[in-house]
Amino acid sequence: MDFPSLLSYLWGGFVWTIVIFVLTILFSMPLGLGVSLLRLSKYKIIQYPVRFYLLIMRGTPLVLQLMFVMYAPPFVFGVPINRVVAAVIAFSLNYAAYFAEIYRAGIQSVPLGQYEAAAVLGFSSRQTFLRIIFPQVIKKILPPVGSEWMVLVKDTALAQTIAVVELFRNATNAMSRYASITPIIVAALFYLAMGALVELLFAQIEKKLNYYKG
Repeated sequence: MDFPSLLSYLWGGFVWTIVIFVLTILFSMPLGLGVSLLRLSKYKIIQYPVRFYLLIMRGTPLVLQLMFVMYAPPFVFGVPINRVVAAVIAFSLNYAAYFAEIYRAGIQSVPLGQYEAAAVLGFSSRQTFLRIIFPQVIKKILPPVGSEWMVLVKDTALAQTIAVVELFRNATNAMSRYASITPIIVAALFYLAMGALVELLFAQIEKKLNYYKG
């Protein structure tokens, strides 16, 4: 087995794994915040469609969502879709639903007195949320958000179900080519290193935000 060639081959897939991971985070986290705010709306006409979206995204397997986003547009609209784009869309929609519930729990955990105090001080609703509520929410939701990031590191392997050439797909191809489990072991080390970086990142963020004890 040519180990340098194996590393180069796996690295090529790992790059796409990182791309899917980063783009999913960039799209799903702000989308999740927007969905959570709509979920908290007092108007039922807004709440019900959002709750239905959350039910679909959390109640069906991610692999089915990947296949739907990949194959539905060509069948319905006759428009092909790039495999990486399909993966990012499916991952983003799926993870936005989970982030939305994390945001919602964080927002609802802030005592009502915080809102009342802000109103007494003359803050607008927008100022109250951005300056008082959201900083507290960030501190409260860091652990579950970090856990979701760790899960996403592993879930990127599901992109191979729609033939995205990411790390896991390359590892399984290399395993068949070399008739060895070494590619899978090396791939596991790649995933482990990526997960360790995520854990380190959130540990540093929590340390910086440790000034708030509430």
